[in-house]
Amino acid sequence: MDVINIFLTEELGESLEDFIHDQTRFTFDRLDAGGPRRLVEGPMWAFVDWVMDDLAGLEMCRRLRADARTRNAHITMVLERDDIEDRRRALRAGADDYMVGPLDRNTVLDRVLALQTQQQRHRAQRFELGELTIDMAALQARWAATPISLRPNEFRLLRFLAENPNQVLSRSDLIAGLGKQEPAIDERTVDVWVGRLRRALKSAGAGNPLRTVRSLGYVFDAS
Repeated sequence: MDVINIFLTEELGESLEDFIHDQTRFTFDRLDAGGPRRLVEGPMWAFVDWVMDDLAGLEMCRRLRADARTRNAHITMVLERDDIEDRRRALRAGADDYMVGPLDRNTVLDRVLALQTQQQRHRAQRFELGELTIDMAALQARWAATPISLRPNEFRLLRFLAENPNQVLSRSDLIAGLGKQEPAIDERTVDVWVGRLRRALKSAGAGNPLRTVRSLGYVFDAS
């Protein structure tokens, strides 16, 4: 089943239940200034409020466009009023379109479903960080020109780490980021994934960019 990820900067994103339509699951989540807190697999739609708690919606749009994880997301700016100058500013900041709030579940789904029919349902995505290239469409990672042989869990782990470089991520962060909370997973399982990933990176000539921070977690050191 295909998945479309819908993120909202307002609290509504934390309370909405998934919606299934035409073999596609629409999931909802909250989006804050730090960007997605989990791995985003499949198309992403972001509904950004004109005024947020910790920064302006315009700045949030700019951050999403500058972030490799979210630069291809469809961004809808949620305006407080239908003002022509606000519309122009939203589009200049990187929004794809705009609408006037407040939002509810039906309003969000109606907008996504309407626009989805005008776009390709699958987009080839490519992520690059230094010598590392991750091709999400092909489910293939390479270091320079050398393929990295990975199992599905290690592939997704590498992607999540690479999308959050130079940050200490705890075992619970990694489990949550990979969407592995249910059923519950022993945090030590992460150590097994990391061990396999390290061996695969070393075999591909990458050395050991994955660093352990004692008692805290792991960091992907980007050069």
